[in-house]
Amino acid sequence: MNTANIRGIIFDVDGVIADTTDFHYRAWLRLAEEENIPFSRETYFQQMAGTKREENLRVFTEGLDIDEATKQAWMERKQSYYTEFRDQLAPKDVLPGVVRIIEEAKAANLKIGVGSASKNAREVLENLQLLNRFDAFCDGFIPSNSKPAPDIFLWVAGALGLPPRNILVFEDSLAGVQAARTGGFYVIGLNSRPLENAHAQVPSLADANLADLMLLLAD
Repeated sequence: MNTANIRGIIFDVDGVIADTTDFHYRAWLRLAEEENIPFSRETYFQQMAGTKREENLRVFTEGLDIDEATKQAWMERKQSYYTEFRDQLAPKDVLPGVVRIIEEAKAANLKIGVGSASKNAREVLENLQLLNRFDAFCDGFIPSNSKPAPDIFLWVAGALGLPPRNILVFEDSLAGVQAARTGGFYVIGLNSRPLENAHAQVPSLADANLADLMLLLAD
């Protein structure tokens, strides 16, 4: 694999830059308990990872005989619960290794973008005081198709002015890895669970540096 031409990096947000994935789980779990709906991390929540809130709602309400107004009211309640957690974020909550990778990429004159399916991504990055570190930003409000479609990453690539073959994506979900591969990007999975089709995988960026990650891709 020739990684010498990597000229840009795209970060997902939830689970890559900050541990906000658990915020989503806890918000959905609270709603499920209030409405007496069976819900667990291993079942429904795994299907939600990396996708837009509309897809999350579809998974959560699948098989339930409820009208659209009720669905939207539930979505609003879940979002309010999530927002309570999100707004407590501060720079200290950036996941280990992320700032170092950003600084190493900047030093190497790589362009850096964010590609997240979340409609909370901007507020998350603002609370972490990271938004201005990126050259391009795309969240769930922009593309028409969410992950595993490649639209989000392709939009960021266009904003960076780079073709997918010159960009490395950091992702923590199966949907995100699939989106990157479909779009023609290099992708490194960040998760302790196997992420099929990632070009390489590490548990997190905590002990990583950019040079070693490039070597993983070259193996």
